[in-house]
Amino acid sequence: MTWDDALKIYDDITEACNGFERKGKKMIYTSSNGYMFTLLNKDAEIGLRLPKDEATKFMEQYSTGHYYSYGAKMKDYVLVPESLWENKALMVNYFEQSFAYVNSLPPK
Repeated sequence: MTWDDALKIYDDITEACNGFERKGKKMIYTSSNGYMFTLLNKDAEIGLRLPKDEATKFMEQYSTGHYYSYGAKMKDYVLVPESLWENKALMVNYFEQSFAYVNSLPPK
């Protein structure tokens, strides 16, 4: 999948979500409460920030791992497998869970 294809899917997901919108021109992300909570990296991979226990469940359920951006492991982020991207309802649910999680953290 090309980066432009991934950006279109990412934008479709964020447009269907409530309470936030996509930010960035080259570094694509969503943020709230001073925290980023979803990312689209230069390798056309989507990362999602979840609480530790939910991140562990996600990685086990979808046979995935931690998310890396520009070679750095992103704390509390999971790599979203491309096989989930077309399930828009599921992706919106996870994006909104991630949004709720960062809003539960103390503001930065």
